[in-house]
Amino acid sequence: MNTNQFSERAMMDDILSTQKFITSGYNTGANEAAAPVVKNTLMTILQEEHSIGHDVFVEMQNRGWYQTENAPQDKINQTKQKYAANCCCC
Repeated sequence: MNTNQFSERAMMDDILSTQKFITSGYNTGANEAAAPVVKNTLMTILQEEHSIGHDVFVEMQNRGWYQTENAPQDKINQTKQKYAANCCCC
């Protein structure tokens, strides 16, 4: 009998962590691609990988394994003001 089995929660947590790692690599590749066809291909793959990661995230939320909290409105406003003040394009 194999006693080294992961729980379903542990497997999903590992999958989500792996998706975060994978998207990071594709993101770097897309940013540094010299050929437009390569960049477009990497962007397509990146979008697919983000979708997979989001699906896992949503399933974990639905099962109560990944809880998030809404930020208070005053913190949202503070962050908006902070980044608006540093914006060079507005």
